[in-house]
Amino acid sequence: MKTDTTMNEAVRDNYRHLAASMEKHLVRRGHVPFYAATASEALEKVLTLIPAGASVGIPGSVTIREIGAVEALRGRGHKVVQHWDPKATAAEKLEARFEEAQCDVFLASSNAITKDGVLVNIDGSGNRVAAMCWSRGDRIYVVGMNKVCPDVASALARVRDRAAPPNALRLKSKTPCAIMGCHDEKGCLGPDSLCRAVLIMEQAPTMPDGRKSYVVLVGEELGY
Repeated sequence: MKTDTTMNEAVRDNYRHLAASMEKHLVRRGHVPFYAATASEALEKVLTLIPAGASVGIPGSVTIREIGAVEALRGRGHKVVQHWDPKATAAEKLEARFEEAQCDVFLASSNAITKDGVLVNIDGSGNRVAAMCWSRGDRIYVVGMNKVCPDVASALARVRDRAAPPNALRLKSKTPCAIMGCHDEKGCLGPDSLCRAVLIMEQAPTMPDGRKSYVVLVGEELGY
């Protein structure tokens, strides 16, 4: 689990105050917000939000793996569905992408979030943003405060400039951003492009049967 022990106390205080100001916006937009000062506190909160025996779908997310959620959930006996399993075949990874959205809980992060609570994400295959809009159960988003942006325009720029390049390197994608960062605000075209489906979530999508959308803001730098 990633834990930042070197962060300046003033930075932590700033994150805490900023998160407090964001919570009312998240509530207005239909989410249930929480604040966790550290990655370990975030994991504890996530575990309290997931009922015993629930299946959990986890899409591609560095943040969720940095807080140690996969190991912790399996340790509690949950069925964890993730297409990032290195032992899975290509066919199994494809099937997992569909199954993630059918789980009792969908656990993800967000590429960026605005100060007034808009979640901004860009996908290559689209499975993650699709599940953010239409998955079977509760949705839980764990978002490091390093991903907070002033507005949607800066959030989109953050995803392209700061999230896509390291993801391209991780995935060994042959895109320009893997070498020199994003240089086309409209996104690059081609078979390896990671910027294909854009989701700007202004409100939590309608969820029947009382299912909820939780946003856990974390006072540490997590993910890309």
